[in-house]
Amino acid sequence: MDSISALNVFVQVAETRSLVAAGRLLGVSASAIGKRIGALEEQLGVRLFHRSTRSLTLTAEGAMFLQRSRRILAEVEAAQAELSQATLTPRGRLRVSLPLIGDPFLPVLAQFKQSYPEVDLDLDFTDRQVDVIEEGFDAVIRSGDAPDSRLTARRLGAYRMLIVGAPAYFAARGLPQTGSELAQHSCIQFRYPNTGKFQLWPLHGETLPADFQLPTSVICNNLETRILFALQGLGIAYLPDFAIDGHLAAGRLVQILPGCVENPAPFHIMWPSGKQLPPKLRVFIDFLASRLFPSTSP
Repeated sequence: MDSISALNVFVQVAETRSLVAAGRLLGVSASAIGKRIGALEEQLGVRLFHRSTRSLTLTAEGAMFLQRSRRILAEVEAAQAELSQATLTPRGRLRVSLPLIGDPFLPVLAQFKQSYPEVDLDLDFTDRQVDVIEEGFDAVIRSGDAPDSRLTARRLGAYRMLIVGAPAYFAARGLPQTGSELAQHSCIQFRYPNTGKFQLWPLHGETLPADFQLPTSVICNNLETRILFALQGLGIAYLPDFAIDGHLAAGRLVQILPGCVENPAPFHIMWPSGKQLPPKLRVFIDFLASRLFPSTSP
Protein backbone atom coordinates (compact mmCIF):
# COMPACT_ATOMS: atom_id res chain seq x y z
CA MET A 1 0.00 0.00 0.00
CA ASP A 2 3.06 2.29 -0.08
CA SER A 3 2.12 3.42 -3.60
CA ILE A 4 -1.35 4.39 -2.37
CA SER A 5 0.24 6.36 0.46
CA ALA A 6 2.44 8.22 -2.04
CA LEU A 7 -0.61 9.06 -4.16
CA ASN A 8 -2.40 10.42 -1.09
CA VAL A 9 0.59 12.63 -0.25
CA PHE A 10 0.69 13.90 -3.84
CA VAL A 11 -3.05 14.71 -3.88
CA GLN A 12 -2.85 16.55 -0.55
CA VAL A 13 0.06 18.68 -1.80
CA ALA A 14 -1.72 19.35 -5.12
CA GLU A 15 -4.93 20.43 -3.39
CA THR A 16 -3.32 22.59 -0.69
CA ARG A 17 -0.47 23.93 -2.89
CA SER A 18 1.70 23.74 0.23
CA LEU A 19 4.10 21.17 1.70
CA VAL A 20 3.47 22.62 5.16
CA ALA A 21 -0.33 22.44 4.86
CA ALA A 22 -0.20 18.92 3.43
CA GLY A 23 2.12 17.82 6.24
CA ARG A 24 -0.25 19.30 8.81
CA LEU A 25 -3.16 17.37 7.32
CA LEU A 26 -1.18 14.12 7.21
CA GLY A 27 0.55 14.56 10.57
CA VAL A 28 4.12 14.64 9.27
CA SER A 29 6.75 17.32 8.67
CA ALA A 30 6.97 19.43 5.53
CA SER A 31 10.44 18.02 4.84
CA ALA A 32 9.05 14.47 4.96
CA ILE A 33 6.36 15.49 2.49
CA GLY A 34 8.97 17.03 0.21
CA LYS A 35 11.04 13.83 0.27
CA ARG A 36 7.97 11.73 -0.62
CA ILE A 37 7.16 14.00 -3.56
CA GLY A 38 10.79 13.91 -4.72
CA ALA A 39 10.83 10.12 -4.55
CA LEU A 40 7.56 9.91 -6.47
CA GLU A 41 8.88 12.23 -9.20
CA GLU A 42 12.04 10.14 -9.47
CA GLN A 43 10.00 6.94 -9.69
CA LEU A 44 7.75 8.38 -12.41
CA GLY A 45 10.56 10.12 -14.26
CA VAL A 46 8.63 13.42 -14.52
CA ARG A 47 8.41 16.67 -12.60
CA LEU A 48 5.02 17.02 -10.92
CA PHE A 49 5.37 20.54 -9.48
CA HIS A 50 6.91 23.88 -10.39
CA ARG A 51 8.63 25.06 -7.21
CA SER A 52 9.66 28.54 -6.14
CA THR A 53 10.21 30.24 -2.80
CA ARG A 54 6.66 31.61 -2.94
CA SER A 55 4.55 29.12 -4.84
CA LEU A 56 4.00 25.47 -5.65
CA THR A 57 2.05 24.76 -8.84
CA LEU A 58 1.33 21.66 -10.86
CA THR A 59 3.13 20.96 -14.10
CA ALA A 60 1.09 19.73 -17.07
CA GLU A 61 2.16 16.19 -16.18
CA GLY A 62 1.24 16.81 -12.56
CA ALA A 63 -2.26 17.99 -13.48
CA MET A 64 -2.78 14.85 -15.56
CA PHE A 65 -1.46 12.64 -12.78
CA LEU A 66 -3.74 14.37 -10.25
CA GLN A 67 -6.87 13.31 -12.13
CA ARG A 68 -5.71 9.70 -12.23
CA SER A 69 -4.63 9.75 -8.59
CA ARG A 70 -8.01 11.03 -7.41
CA ARG A 71 -9.77 8.26 -9.29
CA ILE A 72 -7.45 5.59 -7.88
CA LEU A 73 -7.87 6.83 -4.31
CA ALA A 74 -11.64 7.01 -4.75
CA GLU A 75 -11.71 3.41 -6.00
CA VAL A 76 -9.55 2.23 -3.09
CA GLU A 77 -11.81 4.03 -0.63
CA ALA A 78 -14.90 2.55 -2.29
CA ALA A 79 -13.41 -0.95 -2.12
CA GLN A 80 -12.63 -0.55 1.57
CA ALA A 81 -16.14 0.76 2.21
CA GLU A 82 -17.72 -2.19 0.40
CA LEU A 83 -15.72 -4.70 2.45
CA SER A 84 -16.88 -3.24 5.74
CA GLN A 85 -20.26 -1.82 4.71
CA ALA A 86 -22.25 -3.78 7.25
CA THR A 87 -20.39 -2.66 10.36
CA LEU A 88 -18.41 0.46 9.45
CA THR A 89 -19.22 3.62 11.39
CA PRO A 90 -19.53 6.66 9.10
CA ARG A 91 -16.12 8.33 9.21
CA GLY A 92 -13.50 10.02 7.07
CA ARG A 93 -13.36 13.14 4.91
CA LEU A 94 -16.49 14.10 2.97
CA ARG A 95 -15.84 16.65 0.23
CA VAL A 96 -18.99 18.52 -0.81
CA SER A 97 -19.62 21.50 -3.11
CA LEU A 98 -22.53 23.76 -2.11
CA PRO A 99 -24.08 27.02 -3.36
CA LEU A 100 -22.55 30.24 -2.09
CA ILE A 101 -25.25 30.80 0.56
CA GLY A 102 -25.52 30.21 4.31
CA ASP A 103 -29.18 29.39 4.98
CA PRO A 104 -30.62 26.82 4.93
CA PHE A 105 -27.44 24.76 4.76
CA LEU A 106 -25.24 25.92 7.62
CA PRO A 107 -27.57 24.99 10.53
CA VAL A 108 -28.23 21.54 9.07
CA LEU A 109 -24.53 20.96 8.36
CA ALA A 110 -23.72 21.84 11.96
CA GLN A 111 -26.36 19.37 13.16
CA PHE A 112 -24.89 16.69 10.92
CA LYS A 113 -21.39 17.27 12.32
CA GLN A 114 -22.75 16.99 15.85
CA SER A 115 -24.51 13.72 14.98
CA TYR A 116 -21.54 12.24 13.08
CA PRO A 117 -18.38 13.67 14.69
CA GLU A 118 -16.12 11.15 12.92
CA VAL A 119 -17.09 12.51 9.48
CA ASP A 120 -14.73 15.35 8.54
CA LEU A 121 -16.61 17.87 6.40
CA ASP A 122 -14.62 19.51 3.59
CA LEU A 123 -17.06 22.13 2.27
CA ASP A 124 -16.52 24.20 -0.87
CA PHE A 125 -19.04 27.05 -1.25
CA THR A 126 -19.16 28.28 -4.84
CA ASP A 127 -21.67 29.14 -7.55
CA ARG A 128 -19.49 27.88 -10.39
CA GLN A 129 -20.34 24.62 -12.13
CA VAL A 130 -17.94 22.07 -10.67
CA ASP A 131 -17.07 18.72 -12.23
CA VAL A 132 -17.88 16.35 -9.38
CA ILE A 133 -15.86 13.43 -10.75
CA GLU A 134 -12.82 15.22 -12.18
CA GLU A 135 -12.43 17.51 -9.15
CA GLY A 136 -12.77 14.71 -6.63
CA PHE A 137 -15.98 15.76 -4.85
CA ASP A 138 -18.06 13.17 -3.03
CA ALA A 139 -21.22 15.14 -3.75
CA VAL A 140 -22.53 18.48 -4.98
CA ILE A 141 -25.68 20.40 -4.02
CA ARG A 142 -27.24 22.71 -6.61
CA SER A 143 -30.58 24.25 -7.48
CA GLY A 144 -32.35 23.54 -10.76
CA ASP A 145 -32.26 20.43 -12.90
CA ALA A 146 -29.66 17.66 -12.64
CA PRO A 147 -28.50 17.20 -16.26
CA ASP A 148 -25.22 15.27 -15.77
CA SER A 149 -25.88 11.63 -16.73
CA ARG A 150 -22.74 10.52 -14.86
CA LEU A 151 -24.35 11.52 -11.57
CA THR A 152 -27.12 10.12 -9.41
CA ALA A 153 -29.43 12.82 -8.03
CA ARG A 154 -31.81 13.02 -5.09
CA ARG A 155 -34.26 15.86 -4.66
CA LEU A 156 -33.84 17.69 -1.36
CA GLY A 157 -36.76 20.07 -1.67
CA ALA A 158 -37.94 23.17 -3.50
CA TYR A 159 -38.18 26.92 -3.05
CA ARG A 160 -39.81 29.97 -4.63
CA MET A 161 -38.31 33.33 -5.51
CA LEU A 162 -40.27 36.35 -4.22
CA ILE A 163 -40.12 40.09 -4.94
CA VAL A 164 -39.91 41.85 -1.56
CA GLY A 165 -39.05 45.07 0.21
CA ALA A 166 -39.12 46.63 3.67
CA PRO A 167 -42.29 48.41 4.92
CA ALA A 168 -40.25 51.58 5.54
CA TYR A 169 -39.11 51.59 1.89
CA PHE A 170 -42.68 51.29 0.58
CA ALA A 171 -43.90 53.95 3.02
CA ALA A 172 -41.35 56.36 1.58
CA ARG A 173 -41.45 55.37 -2.10
CA GLY A 174 -44.92 53.89 -2.61
CA LEU A 175 -46.06 50.34 -3.34
CA PRO A 176 -45.62 49.27 -6.99
CA GLN A 177 -48.77 47.68 -8.40
CA THR A 178 -47.30 46.50 -11.71
CA GLY A 179 -43.94 45.34 -12.96
CA SER A 180 -43.55 48.46 -15.10
CA GLU A 181 -43.70 50.63 -11.96
CA LEU A 182 -40.46 49.05 -10.78
CA ALA A 183 -38.72 51.41 -13.21
CA GLN A 184 -39.40 54.18 -10.67
CA HIS A 185 -37.89 52.26 -7.75
CA SER A 186 -34.50 51.19 -6.40
CA CYS A 187 -33.77 47.57 -7.26
CA ILE A 188 -31.17 45.38 -5.58
CA GLN A 189 -29.90 43.10 -8.33
CA PHE A 190 -27.89 39.89 -8.37
CA ARG A 191 -25.08 39.35 -10.87
CA TYR A 192 -24.07 35.74 -11.57
CA PRO A 193 -20.35 35.39 -10.76
CA ASN A 194 -19.70 32.88 -13.55
CA THR A 195 -21.42 34.78 -16.41
CA GLY A 196 -21.62 38.41 -15.28
CA LYS A 197 -25.31 38.50 -16.25
CA PHE A 198 -28.10 39.83 -14.05
CA GLN A 199 -30.66 37.45 -12.59
CA LEU A 200 -33.96 37.83 -14.45
CA TRP A 201 -37.04 38.82 -12.46
CA PRO A 202 -40.29 37.06 -13.50
CA LEU A 203 -42.06 39.99 -15.14
CA HIS A 204 -42.95 38.09 -18.31
CA GLY A 205 -46.67 38.22 -17.45
CA GLU A 206 -46.56 42.02 -17.49
CA THR A 207 -47.08 44.32 -20.48
CA LEU A 208 -43.71 46.04 -20.59
CA PRO A 209 -41.98 48.29 -23.13
CA ALA A 210 -39.54 46.47 -25.40
CA ASP A 211 -36.62 48.43 -23.92
CA PHE A 212 -37.69 47.98 -20.29
CA GLN A 213 -34.85 47.45 -17.85
CA LEU A 214 -34.85 47.23 -14.08
CA PRO A 215 -32.93 49.99 -12.30
CA THR A 216 -29.65 48.92 -10.73
CA SER A 217 -29.29 50.93 -7.54
CA VAL A 218 -27.32 48.07 -5.95
CA ILE A 219 -25.54 45.18 -7.70
CA CYS A 220 -23.94 42.29 -5.83
CA ASN A 221 -23.15 38.60 -6.20
CA ASN A 222 -24.26 37.10 -2.91
CA LEU A 223 -27.50 36.47 -1.04
CA GLU A 224 -26.70 37.93 2.38
CA THR A 225 -26.01 41.40 0.96
CA ARG A 226 -29.33 41.53 -0.86
CA ILE A 227 -31.24 40.48 2.25
CA LEU A 228 -29.49 43.00 4.48
CA PHE A 229 -29.93 45.89 2.04
CA ALA A 230 -33.61 45.06 1.58
CA LEU A 231 -34.13 44.95 5.36
CA GLN A 232 -32.45 48.36 5.62
CA GLY A 233 -34.98 49.83 3.19
CA LEU A 234 -32.42 50.43 0.45
CA GLY A 235 -34.50 48.89 -2.32
CA ILE A 236 -36.61 46.04 -3.66
CA ALA A 237 -35.02 42.60 -4.01
CA TYR A 238 -35.78 39.23 -5.63
CA LEU A 239 -35.05 36.63 -2.95
CA PRO A 240 -35.62 32.92 -2.18
CA ASP A 241 -38.36 32.18 0.33
CA PHE A 242 -36.21 29.86 2.47
CA ALA A 243 -33.85 32.75 3.27
CA ILE A 244 -36.51 35.30 4.23
CA ASP A 245 -39.44 33.32 5.70
CA GLY A 246 -38.66 34.63 9.18
CA HIS A 247 -38.48 38.23 7.98
CA LEU A 248 -41.78 37.87 6.12
CA ALA A 249 -43.51 36.34 9.16
CA ALA A 250 -42.20 39.13 11.41
CA GLY A 251 -43.24 41.84 8.95
CA ARG A 252 -39.69 43.05 8.37
CA LEU A 253 -40.14 42.31 4.66
CA VAL A 254 -43.30 42.43 2.53
CA GLN A 255 -43.94 40.51 -0.69
CA ILE A 256 -45.18 42.56 -3.65
CA LEU A 257 -46.41 41.63 -7.12
CA PRO A 258 -47.52 38.12 -6.04
CA GLY A 259 -48.48 37.33 -9.64
CA CYS A 260 -44.82 37.60 -10.63
CA VAL A 261 -43.77 34.25 -9.20
CA GLU A 262 -42.32 31.33 -11.14
CA ASN A 263 -42.77 27.62 -10.46
CA PRO A 264 -40.82 26.21 -7.50
CA ALA A 265 -37.17 25.45 -8.23
CA PRO A 266 -35.72 22.20 -6.83
CA PHE A 267 -32.53 21.58 -4.88
CA HIS A 268 -30.69 18.33 -5.66
CA ILE A 269 -27.76 16.53 -4.12
CA MET A 270 -25.74 14.65 -6.76
CA TRP A 271 -22.94 12.11 -6.55
CA PRO A 272 -21.03 9.84 -8.98
CA SER A 273 -23.16 6.97 -10.28
CA GLY A 274 -22.27 3.31 -10.50
CA LYS A 275 -20.56 2.58 -7.22
CA GLN A 276 -21.50 1.58 -3.69
CA LEU A 277 -22.20 4.56 -1.45
CA PRO A 278 -19.75 4.77 1.46
CA PRO A 279 -21.52 5.07 4.85
CA LYS A 280 -20.41 8.67 5.36
CA LEU A 281 -22.10 9.76 2.12
CA ARG A 282 -25.19 7.62 2.61
CA VAL A 283 -25.95 9.11 6.04
CA PHE A 284 -25.13 12.62 4.77
CA ILE A 285 -27.65 12.36 1.92
CA ASP A 286 -30.37 10.96 4.20
CA PHE A 287 -29.69 13.59 6.86
CA LEU A 288 -29.98 16.52 4.46
CA ALA A 289 -33.04 15.10 2.69
CA SER A 290 -34.92 14.82 5.99
CA ARG A 291 -34.01 18.22 7.41
CA LEU A 292 -33.31 20.86 4.76
CA PHE A 293 -36.83 21.26 3.34
CA PRO A 294 -39.05 18.98 5.46
CA SER A 295 -42.27 20.45 4.06
CA THR A 296 -41.29 19.90 0.41
CA SER A 297 -38.93 16.91 0.43
CA PRO A 298 -40.36 13.67 -1.04
